[in-house]
Amino acid sequence: MSDSVNIGIILKQKAKSLYKEIFRKLIHLCSAFVPFFLSLYYWPVIFLLCFVLILYCISESFRLKGKSFPIIGKITEIAARKRDENKFVLGPVTLVIGIICAALFLPAEAAKVGIFALSFGDGTASLVGKLIGRIVIPFSGGKTVAGSLTCFIAVYISCFCVCQNAFTSLIIALFAMLIEVLPLKDFDNIVIPIFVGFLFAII
Repeated sequence: MSDSVNIGIILKQKAKSLYKEIFRKLIHLCSAFVPFFLSLYYWPVIFLLCFVLILYCISESFRLKGKSFPIIGKITEIAARKRDENKFVLGPVTLVIGIICAALFLPAEAAKVGIFALSFGDGTASLVGKLIGRIVIPFSGGKTVAGSLTCFIAVYISCFCVCQNAFTSLIIALFAMLIEVLPLKDFDNIVIPIFVGFLFAII
């Protein structure tokens, strides 16, 4: 009886972890819309991202004090991983900073490639890795071969859609995959769009 109860608890925990990962990566994927809005309303979008970043930091300071902040606090609670319990959830901060930096310091097309790499590449890699990842890459902090290959494919397709150049897309996809494998935790949200976008700009 106790064994079946334990299995039930483990399965419930895994389902909850997967739900959180899906929810978190949906937010990641939504960032793919940012380049489109930047092309229409560049500075208003930049200011809006900065405002959201500040609002999120205020929400987190409230949450850490045990107080509820409307909407944002609930979203953070749903998306927070086990490692983030009782800590400032850094992921959304690095995500917005990475997007803002790419938009401010890179040409529009390069920024788009970098943000797409973050959104589609990093976003799908983690999700696929959790769903079907079996072979873990050594010294990667738990990254899987399945996740990394998914990152490569997603970045290749998204980059090709922007530049229509197979060779450039191949280089960018390989580079993005190598960065994604690094155990950067939440800081890959900053590194991926900036470095991938920069490489695209110089190619």
